[in-house]
Amino acid sequence: MHPSRALRYALTLLLLPLGNALAAQVQVAVASNFTAPMREIAGRFERDTGHQARLAFGATGKFYAQIRNGAPFEVLLSADDTTPGRLEQEGAAIPGSRFTYAVGRLVLWSPTAGLVQDGPDLLRKGDFRHLAMANPKTAPYGAAALATLEHLGLVDTLSGRLVQGENIAQTHQFVASGNAQLGFIALSQVAKDGRIATGSGWVVPTDIHPAIRQEAVLLTKGQDNPAAKALLDYLAQPQIRALIQSYGYGLE
Repeated sequence: MHPSRALRYALTLLLLPLGNALAAQVQVAVASNFTAPMREIAGRFERDTGHQARLAFGATGKFYAQIRNGAPFEVLLSADDTTPGRLEQEGAAIPGSRFTYAVGRLVLWSPTAGLVQDGPDLLRKGDFRHLAMANPKTAPYGAAALATLEHLGLVDTLSGRLVQGENIAQTHQFVASGNAQLGFIALSQVAKDGRIATGSGWVVPTDIHPAIRQEAVLLTKGQDNPAAKALLDYLAQPQIRALIQSYGYGLE
């Protein structure tokens, strides 16, 4: 962790005993794939610092549009590394504040045990009615899913079977409910201790789709909020990085 970030975090903990007068709230836009770990992190963050993180979950592309239209978010936990950079260039994020907090993993998943044994072979055989994926225009996991199908040469073959979710949370819901027999979702949605905990799945090799580097960034509305800066520092703590990794993410 950068020395200045470590120092700010240490000062946050030293000031905590002075009471709730120093506690603050931070409005956080969180990519849908990071829902489960972020809920756990928010609880720990409040316990350890006294600050509260108010969370909103959704597609990164939609958060970008909302932020540009004046939404009161102070921190963005993006599902990619391009949106934070774009916001920085456009003056909506603080230069130098962004960093990769997680590297996402894509999985072809079904709640049916044993169904997904050889992912590419299953996709080529087409023994299913519907395949779910997130919207590739607004969700980086959807873009990774589309790149995977392109790599396998199956975009045209499977186009009539695709069911598109607004974000990765809705995509998971399609598959978990049985409306789609299988789908491309985030490993973190079905992982425990870094492994698929239910159903069956094929973890897509990272070399056949663009890396899903998920960046956090301090937005301009949060530049004077101590809770916003404390949250970004908190995400870089070793114990929080270990928690993130336990949900199936890679780390840089």
